[in-house]
Amino acid sequence: MAYLDRIRALNNHRPGTHVPWRVAGQRVGRLRPELAAWLLGRRGAFRPAADGVALAAAPDSFSGRSAVLAEVVVDLLAEGWLPQVQGEPYPVTAGGRDEALCVVDRAAAVLFGVRAFGQHLNGYVRRADGLHLWIGRRAADRRQWPGRLDNLVAGGLPHGVGLADNLAKECAEEAGMSRELAAGARPVGAVTYAHATEEGFKPDVLYCYDLELPADFAPRCTDGEVAAFHLLPVEEVARRVADTEEFKPNCNLVVLDFLVRHGVVGPDHPEYLDIVSGLHPALDPPM
Repeated sequence: MAYLDRIRALNNHRPGTHVPWRVAGQRVGRLRPELAAWLLGRRGAFRPAADGVALAAAPDSFSGRSAVLAEVVVDLLAEGWLPQVQGEPYPVTAGGRDEALCVVDRAAAVLFGVRAFGQHLNGYVRRADGLHLWIGRRAADRRQWPGRLDNLVAGGLPHGVGLADNLAKECAEEAGMSRELAAGARPVGAVTYAHATEEGFKPDVLYCYDLELPADFAPRCTDGEVAAFHLLPVEEVARRVADTEEFKPNCNLVVLDFLVRHGVVGPDHPEYLDIVSGLHPALDPPM
């Protein structure tokens, strides 16, 4: 069983590979060295810090910092650092979403190595033959992870949008779920990971939700992100996480968390303690 492999794949950061990035004196992210050099070439917007790069916005305020970053994102797009922008503001923070010092376009979050927050929902059904999970298969035209398996509902959390409102929106778009049904989703914790990519660094937080669904519920995608849905026995879902590469990588962690909490992966599993701790690593590993 390769559960730990799924956790390790998303926690592959190695010290010494990134440059610290500071805003208002706080280390909020980390940069690839080549991007750090490019940013320092933008006189007036960035300046050297004792241990890396600092934003030098004027005025030094939430709106001032955000405006500078918006201009930088335009140039990142023009010079090929970004394939596209997404038009969603993400918080730049060293702590929680409500402690944001400014915002940056979602597409650039990985370049700046800032924390990104999302919501993932496990939709499940209790049947006479056992527990089943609704799983989506991503559409083939998705830019990221086309054709991979996904949680029933999963989406990012833009700055300034409440958790309940965002979850209701994602449930409607991705599963055709009414607001009343979505309101039954139960927050069950969060999983984290610190992932180094070719583009940058992803210290992500995924808030997890469970929702027991009626036996006659059939999800339908309204935004084109999901090609099909499958209601699978939980044991089959567990097998696919352990033995295949079918799931979008961060969805593996959300499913694993569900398997632990529902006793499918229990204390008798030889890697149980490593799995449990591995789902909640520090978001700010050593530089």
